[in-house]
Formats: sequence, structure tokens, C-alpha cells
Amino acid sequence: QVQLVESGGGLVQAGDSLRLSCAASGRTFSSYTMGWFRQAPGKEREFVAAISRSGGSTYYADSVKGRVTISRDNAKNTVYLRLNSLKPEDTAVYYCAARGGTLYYTNKDKYDYWGQGTQVTVSS
Repeated sequence: QVQLVESGGGLVQAGDSLRLSCAASGRTFSSYTMGWFRQAPGKEREFVAAISRSGGSTYYADSVKGRVTISRDNAKNTVYLRLNSLKPEDTAVYYCAARGGTLYYTNKDKYDYWGQGTQVTVSS
């Protein structure tokens, strides 16, 4: 089992950048596919980005592609989400998630572990 704790959210202006971090417990971090999801008020949780266990493959939602970078540091048991050129529509609670399998990286139902979320608010 893995525990996840997100951090790095906050209130920023449109066009700003932000880096979110997700710290994972345990010694098997490198065995997990990691993902970032977000949920805006009144909307369902949606896929943002995912990264393979080794970090060799990344996946992005079309809505954020080109503005978002997911990365991981397995030595630090941490996954990051870099948000650039933020827009008001990026405002949401951002969740870190982990799963032991591969594939289905955009499907939130395939992820086994979730963090508590960190709020990102982008003002216009």
C-alpha cells in the first residue's frame, strides 16, 4: 500500500506557472504508474497526466498538452506536475494517484491510491 500527499497548490494569476509535488510512502514507488487528475467544482474528476514506472513514457490530456509536464524522481519517491501558462479553467483540486498496473492511464477507476488533493486557483 502507498500513501500520497500532494503539495504546491495555491492562488496564481493567469499565465503563471506552478509545480505540484506528490510525495509517496513506501519503498515500491518505482513499481507504480503515477497519474494526476483534477476536479473542478460541479464537474467529474478528469485525467490530466500520467507517467510510467520508469518515467520513460508520459501521457497528457489534450486540454493541457503543451502546458503541462509530469515527471518523477524515484529516488525521492516523488512525482511532479509542472503547470505552465495557467488559465482560469485550470482551477481545480489536483489529485495525485498511483496504480500498480500499466495501460488505462487515463481512467481514474484504474488507480488504486489517491492523495488528499491540492487546490490550484487561477485568477484572470
